[in-house]
Amino acid sequence: MQFCDMEKLNFPVFSLHIKSRENKHFIFDLVRKKWLVLTPEEWVRQHCIHYLINEKGYPLGLIQVEKKLKVNKLEKRYDIVIFNKEGAINLLVECKRTNVPITQKTFDQIAQYNFTLNSEYLMITNGLDHYYCQMDFKQKRYIFLKDLPLFKSLVK
Repeated sequence: MQFCDMEKLNFPVFSLHIKSRENKHFIFDLVRKKWLVLTPEEWVRQHCIHYLINEKGYPLGLIQVEKKLKVNKLEKRYDIVIFNKEGAINLLVECKRTNVPITQKTFDQIAQYNFTLNSEYLMITNGLDHYYCQMDFKQKRYIFLKDLPLFKSLVK
């Protein structure tokens, strides 16, 4: 895959750090502070991280990327979580590559993860389409939002 083959995403343009070595392309992850192989899903994930930090004001220090969790006794990995200042998970993000459509199956996946994580906000993106939800835990349903709240609006 050539770097120039990476699709333009439906995010603002960010200055991402990319390098090539031995015919492979790498992208720098601000959260994990390391170079990662540039895959289509990582392209989306890194744009989403920059969007959350630069556009929504979520602090870098409250973000975790690709950590394990147990769902129905199976080990899974979430893409991105953002904690609030009290240490509870505030936002759970599921990233897909651009050619993966967002379907009910994608919502089921993030819902399963959220049974364990109990995040108030959810975001699903394939880099082109973005969906935002707030959880109504009492009614056990999603409330779809036009956009994610700014971090500063969540701080009480």
